[in-house]
Amino acid sequence: MSDIGVAEIPIADGDELPLPPTAAPARNALVDGPILRTLLWLAWPNVIALSAGTCVVIAETSYIGRLGVDSLAAMALVFPFVILTMTMSGGAMGGGVSSAIARALGAGEKERASALAAHALLIGVCFGLTFTLIMLVFGPALLELLGGRGDVLSHAVGYVQIFFGGAVVPWLMNTLAAILRGTGNMKLPSLIVLNSAVCQIILGGILGLGLGPVPQFGMRGVAAGSLTAYTIAGAIMAWYIFSGRARVRPILKGLRIRRGMFFDILKVGAVSCFSPLQSVLTITIFTHMLARFGTEILAGYGIGARLEFMLTSIAFAIGIASVPMVGMAIGAGRVARARRIALIAGCVSFVSVGIVGSVIAIFPDLWVDIFTRDPGVRAASRQYLSTAAPMYAFIGLSISMYFSSQGAAKVLGPVLAQSARLLFVATGGWWLSTHGATAANFFVLAAASMVVLGVLSAASVILTRWGPKRDAVAEIRPLLSGIGD
Repeated sequence: MSDIGVAEIPIADGDELPLPPTAAPARNALVDGPILRTLLWLAWPNVIALSAGTCVVIAETSYIGRLGVDSLAAMALVFPFVILTMTMSGGAMGGGVSSAIARALGAGEKERASALAAHALLIGVCFGLTFTLIMLVFGPALLELLGGRGDVLSHAVGYVQIFFGGAVVPWLMNTLAAILRGTGNMKLPSLIVLNSAVCQIILGGILGLGLGPVPQFGMRGVAAGSLTAYTIAGAIMAWYIFSGRARVRPILKGLRIRRGMFFDILKVGAVSCFSPLQSVLTITIFTHMLARFGTEILAGYGIGARLEFMLTSIAFAIGIASVPMVGMAIGAGRVARARRIALIAGCVSFVSVGIVGSVIAIFPDLWVDIFTRDPGVRAASRQYLSTAAPMYAFIGLSISMYFSSQGAAKVLGPVLAQSARLLFVATGGWWLSTHGATAANFFVLAAASMVVLGVLSAASVILTRWGPKRDAVAEIRPLLSGIGD
């Protein structure tokens, strides 16, 4: 029998070092971390920053109240348009920007994410200039259509001319913040927004009321203070992003415009814009209906609407934190996790907003005392808050579902839910107007519309498919099977 040669396996002696263990791949907390803890960790900086934004609303309403009931009513007329600008740039288009960047990073495409950021800035400039043109040309007529007359109308027009003359500033500021949030960086934009809120309160108060040597500019001064603060905040975020400190760095010089990039943002952002647009249209219709009851009812409703804005800021903070979590999960192909994130975020928003709203409904003077001592305005505010404030929980739920849907690039359902609310308010308001209803009846209508919005938004998320289409998978299988033939 011939010998069989066997290769000898070398055995390491004690002097030889074993091979180093293979390093585990870096974990991304947004994709792999525990959902609730990660969500709250991302949300808390937003809560603080948006709470500061709420302080701005309280402060502005407080010193506008010192300018008189006419100025307070004028702010109620202008407020829907200001909110439209901020929610459309920060929540709607901003959510589209964050979603696109998060999905690109989740798929490991960093260069695409940077290109998306550059295209997002171009979108921000175009939308800001569009807002300026529309409001400067049609703003006075819109305010008059809402019921503005005399001094109330003149104060409102003065605010619009200053604030919307520089509408590109808040659009760029919110776009830059959305770019950072899309990378999962919530702390920096929140810190900058916090500092901006402090500047806004100080500058708005000085210019509006005329403190020290500064003359009183009234509503125009309040608007100028806001724009100045936004400019400072936007400049700081732009420096951080363009200096290369962020995970993405938009290159504007020599940028090649690509329709696919615009589509990736706009397929979420443009559709999302219809949600705040319809929300503001709903508020506008409701404001017009209440205007016939007099200035006191209108001002009282405006105070109540500010509480809604404050509480929905909490839901906004939670919702915007869910966008990169859902987006990166979708980009990584983890659809089931993305749905769990949406469910948990919705529950947290519903409970947190509902608790605060219910407390204020029971003790409305905790909120009303901040703004006015006028008996008629106080009575209207109390009545509105006792009716509508507990239902703010459903607004919180709808906002959370809206943002989670943005992360999944499936936002049509929550937008259609907003359409249903608009139709509900318009139809119900028409019926009440033709049957001699009181202001209290309109307040009930507002509360019921919030329930409609929340329930339909949640249902749309449950019923919408977030995963890839089955047809797409079926098309790939024959190709793969043909490779081995």
